[in-house]
Amino acid sequence: MKALITGGAGFIGSHLAEALLGRGDEVMIVDDLSTGRFENIEHLTSNQNFHFAIETITNETVMDRLVSECDIIFHLAAAVGVELIVHSPVRTIETNIIGTRAVLQVANRYRKKVIIASTSEVYGKAVTVPFKEDDDRLMGPTTKSRWSYATSKAVDEFLALAYWKEKHLPTVVVRFFNTVGPRQTGQYGMVVPRFVTQALKGEPITVYGDGQQSRCFTHVSDTVRAVLLLSDHPEAVGQVFNVGSSEEITILGLAQKVKHLLGSDSEIVFIPYDEAYEEGFEDMRRRVPDTTKIRKLTGWTPRYSLDDTIIAVAEHIRKQLEGDESVQA
Repeated sequence: MKALITGGAGFIGSHLAEALLGRGDEVMIVDDLSTGRFENIEHLTSNQNFHFAIETITNETVMDRLVSECDIIFHLAAAVGVELIVHSPVRTIETNIIGTRAVLQVANRYRKKVIIASTSEVYGKAVTVPFKEDDDRLMGPTTKSRWSYATSKAVDEFLALAYWKEKHLPTVVVRFFNTVGPRQTGQYGMVVPRFVTQALKGEPITVYGDGQQSRCFTHVSDTVRAVLLLSDHPEAVGQVFNVGSSEEITILGLAQKVKHLLGSDSEIVFIPYDEAYEEGFEDMRRRVPDTTKIRKLTGWTPRYSLDDTIIAVAEHIRKQLEGDESVQA
């Protein structure tokens, strides 16, 4: 199979590329490196089945050629991370909606299946836990840029499903719940790499808010496996699927776990949301997926525990820090 990954130099995209190459597929990635990093894919460039283009997905000429030559599109390109969303709302909205529209238009031209990466953020402030794919969503006000990401990704989902219903373009929507693992950066607010880096450096571990908000963290290898299972299953077309762990933990509990697993002496400190992000910042209290749907269709369940994930992230970041020290020396 020839696969095209948009955002393929990103955290999840690079792992997906590895998995596809590992099973013998040919992989092309397109990424403008706005949040992705070439270092994530550099080790793949010697593989004769791997190709890349450093370009934006809104470049129709480039996308037309890439899509015409592929069998399936994994659309992962998006603006991600709470800090980026809060401070760059225009970029968030335009990247997500205009980019997805561009991908779907050219995919429809050549009738290529599209796997759309979405997010648990689309549930907004919903309180019925665990979240099911057909649950009602509760969004915050438009005056809070925090909700622009959730809304833009919901529009992405509407577009993908509309292309299936109206134009019979095969699309599958996958909602990720806090995917983490090696190569993820804490640059845009991702909490696990941020906590791990702080713990390894002996710096204060900074918990935003009261720390009682809870999340379920999924190892990137589990997420990639779910994506591949859904992409290969004909009955997944035209549907939405949650992908995430059911191992719920508070953010304070996560900080304590990171500190314990890494044997760190770092102090845990609390920072108000207003100081961390913006005045009046709103957050979800709980975010837990119901994964019954994907389990029934494909048999998928997570294989990695949160401890496994934290240790894998720590090993990756430790190597980076050691590399930085050797360069400075």
